[in-house]
Amino acid sequence: MSKKNNTAGVLAGLLAGAAAGVILGMLYAPEEGKETRKKIKDKASDLKDQAKNKYGEVSEKMKDQYGNISSTFKETASSVAHTVKDGYDKYKDQIVSKTADVVKNVESELNDLK
Repeated sequence: MSKKNNTAGVLAGLLAGAAAGVILGMLYAPEEGKETRKKIKDKASDLKDQAKNKYGEVSEKMKDQYGNISSTFKETASSVAHTVKDGYDKYKDQIVSKTADVVKNVESELNDLK
């Protein structure tokens, strides 16, 4: 999650820096105030659209990555569960077999003692 926050922070910083640079450049340009304000408004609108597009792209990438990670996790969890179950079944069968052998040996020893 910190990587997502870091990426969003970097993106926000870049957009803010670009906006500030554009505004300062226009304010110091030798043009009429009305024309400068129009340019600032147009540029702000462009930057807003760019930010929306970038947000959409980043959002889609994050959704895809979440889906991939989620699928991978589910597959891994399923694999681990099957491995544990197989191991449990294997050792359970061995224990049952050994227990039956021990019971037979104990019964045999008891019969010999009679």
